[in-house]
Amino acid sequence: MNALHQPVSSPTESIILVDDEDREIGIHPKAECHVGQGLLHRAFSVFLFNANGELLLQKRSAQKPLWPLYWSNSCCSHPRESESVEEAGRRRIHEELNLQSDLRFLYKFKYQASFGDLGSEHELCHVFAGFTTDEVIAHPDEIAEWRYIAPNDLTREIAADGDRFTPWLKMEWQRIRADFLGEILAGITR
Repeated sequence: MNALHQPVSSPTESIILVDDEDREIGIHPKAECHVGQGLLHRAFSVFLFNANGELLLQKRSAQKPLWPLYWSNSCCSHPRESESVEEAGRRRIHEELNLQSDLRFLYKFKYQASFGDLGSEHELCHVFAGFTTDEVIAHPDEIAEWRYIAPNDLTREIAADGDRFTPWLKMEWQRIRADFLGEILAGITR
């Protein structure tokens, strides 16, 4: 089995529970953290841009228990015990997309979103941006499709048909556009 087909996550893996101040209060199996309204846990979202200033989006795999086949940001997941959030982000973009990138921390926020009666995300999410010129090789268990999109086109697509996108992407994109996008894009063109 080649590395691209090795599992990169499991419902039984442990994730880090946190309080509202992002202090660790324990660990718990991932699947159980997403039942009902969800248990507050540490997470991250990564927004990767290419040399043209386009954002890499992924369509979540049909195998995902929450928001399958929804468009989302480049990568999102959870750090493991004794792993920094930035290390987890770099690990996961390599596992899911076969990409390398330095990541820049933008901000963190808490949110809760339910996917009908199937479960919820309840996360204290660290949001990062990065840049890559590497070729995307998507992990088939994690990603159904991927594409690059110009920032203004993403904003238009969300406004026209927001139900195709994950709730965290829509929240994060609004904040990134307002507070960080100009600086991110300026850094790419230097």
